[in-house]
Amino acid sequence: MEWVFDGGRACLDLVNTRRSRHTEGVELLTGPDALAEWLGLAGFTTGAVTAGNVLAAKALREAIDRVLLTRLPKWKDVDLVNTTAAAAPAAPPRLAFGDGGLCREVPTPPDPVASAFAALAADAIDLAPSGAAVRICAADDCGLRFSDASPRRNRQWCSMARCGNRAKARAHYARLRSDTP
Repeated sequence: MEWVFDGGRACLDLVNTRRSRHTEGVELLTGPDALAEWLGLAGFTTGAVTAGNVLAAKALREAIDRVLLTRLPKWKDVDLVNTTAAAAPAAPPRLAFGDGGLCREVPTPPDPVASAFAALAADAIDLAPSGAAVRICAADDCGLRFSDASPRRNRQWCSMARCGNRAKARAHYARLRSDTP
């Protein structure tokens, strides 16, 4: 399977690294290389990714999913999201002396993977109380999560190009078959 970034929010794209949740599920974060690839494609700077980081990413992913889709999430899920968001605060910029005088220097965070997880958790914290509709794709064979930012809040599919198109094509062919004697 390929990486999909149709969630509309980085935290939902992380949740979507587990596919086919309506059945047994397909795990895409299969190891440190897969997590490093996903983080890079998601726009995060990463250092060395460990097996422990993969376990932490999966735990965060599932907590975010439950927090965003459950009306009253469990405290342990809320606590994990909060703890992760606070674990790697962004390093503030500082002044430094450069060739032409003073310049702005942004220090590299000590653990870029933890910083990526913190940004993902902060995104979930921003999304959860926002009132934005977090939905599950209506396609029978999908199950991806997405933020519905449509004007009428009636978006059905994670992607019109993928699931929406297939659903409309199936409906069209079903109509053709029912019209044929």
